[in-house]
Amino acid sequence: MLKELVEYIAKSLVDNPDAVEVKEIEGEQTSVIELKVAKEDLGKVIGKQGRTARAIRTILSAASTKVKKRAVLEIIE
Repeated sequence: MLKELVEYIAKSLVDNPDAVEVKEIEGEQTSVIELKVAKEDLGKVIGKQGRTARAIRTILSAASTKVKKRAVLEIIE
């Protein structure tokens, strides 16, 4: 569920939605979600001073609380 949420948000933000890759590494308590986008779209996902990335992490945190897990978003260059 969390992986699909991040994928949906990322594809909505970028110019090249086909290049969006999301991988989820699940642990017992924590899920690490890795987001990879095209090089030219990296700035759109991070945003000015990291505001967009922070907003995505906030949404992810709220959604992960609902499923009683902790989620960490890593944006990979």
